[in-house]
Amino acid sequence: MPALLLRRGRTKPKHQEGNRLSQSIDEIFNFTDTSEACIKCGKCIPVCTIHQIHPDETTSPRGFIDLLGAYKRGELELDKNAKDIFESCFLCTNCVDVCPNALATDMVIEEVRADIADKYGIAWFKRAFFFLLRHRRVMDLVMKLGFMFKTCALSVDEKGRGLKARFTLPMVKKGRLLPSLAQTSFLNNHPEEIPAPVQEKKNPRVAIFIGCLANYNYTDIGESLIEILKQLNIDVFIPKKQLCCGAPAYFTGDSDSVEYMTKKNITYFERFMDECDAMLIPEATCSAMVKHDWQVFFANHNMPEWEARAKKVAEKIHMATEWLYHHTDLVKLLEEKGKKFDDVVTYHDPCHARKVQGIWKEPRNLLAQSYPIQEMSDPNRCCGFGGVTMQTEKFHLAQAAGKPKAAMIKETKAKYVSAECSACRVQLSEAMNNAEVETIFKNPLELIAEALK
Repeated sequence: MPALLLRRGRTKPKHQEGNRLSQSIDEIFNFTDTSEACIKCGKCIPVCTIHQIHPDETTSPRGFIDLLGAYKRGELELDKNAKDIFESCFLCTNCVDVCPNALATDMVIEEVRADIADKYGIAWFKRAFFFLLRHRRVMDLVMKLGFMFKTCALSVDEKGRGLKARFTLPMVKKGRLLPSLAQTSFLNNHPEEIPAPVQEKKNPRVAIFIGCLANYNYTDIGESLIEILKQLNIDVFIPKKQLCCGAPAYFTGDSDSVEYMTKKNITYFERFMDECDAMLIPEATCSAMVKHDWQVFFANHNMPEWEARAKKVAEKIHMATEWLYHHTDLVKLLEEKGKKFDDVVTYHDPCHARKVQGIWKEPRNLLAQSYPIQEMSDPNRCCGFGGVTMQTEKFHLAQAAGKPKAAMIKETKAKYVSAECSACRVQLSEAMNNAEVETIFKNPLELIAEALK
């Protein structure tokens, strides 16, 4: 990703702006900085996820950038056609990765989506979802009720990959694979403090930020991480008042929800961060949001104090496999266990891990201690999850983006496809279900924990 210096701030904090419909041209985010820096070289075109499935110059990175420059100059109305175009970006950051000027196309798309949200509002079901993300106790209750009554509308997938819709629901067609639901969330299933098995003079101590999908749907991820940390004799702290990282709202343009959740989390984290060696996040998107996008958000909304506080918090934030590989004896422990499986694993690189954080070798190196690795033809290609809008109103685009990945996975004949990202898990599981691929998705932590048993 580009340096934060490339991210230009708004002229006013969000809470002082008022409705953006009344903004002057000077008050609109300075999209022309990015537009004028684009040299139209076209390197972004072949790697763009939306362009791969919908080859139109308008919905390409340089097309987005050119239109945003016109919008800033007052030459483009933010009408429903423009709204449709700017909501078609998957925010995969492939374009940023190959851009010779490292232009932050993803960031300017995120900023214009905030303008779109102000002008057209946010759909009721998204607003309801973001409300739940802001209020943990209400979310706990809703998910508990969802678990109790899930069989009314959903059936359990025979391969254990999730739940299938029994009949067509709003924006959910019959047979679509949805994430499983846990009876008890990860956060509610554990005490705050989990001491290491052997108490030494100074045990390492890590906090866990679990992420919403791993908290409510894929709870084996957190259980596996705790098991690994126990084997490494590390004290575990589970901060119970953590909220969503804000990524779903950020990618949708709900700046109010992002500001609320980020400030709440930072204030909470500051209470205990000095007492921890690290905070581990077993989710690529959450990790990228906390480490990177919190600072970007506050910089763009002219909140330097909060930007500095976010930067301070980020110093101890790590994706789980990255920290385990570089800061523990996990490789040595796996070697000592000596457990070898015949089950082939293929690894998918989440966009927010490899491209945003530069993490891709670490999970592979850990898995390779116990499993044979068979690379797919393009592990770095975006799976097509794309965020809340892409998974609802524009799900046909997510389906189209998922088909090539399912085909690549099938070619490997792997038993497991792994990625440290539950959003990728949702998308790839659905894509494999549609393509009748037998491969099962597992977070690398689940596979590593199995090798330690």
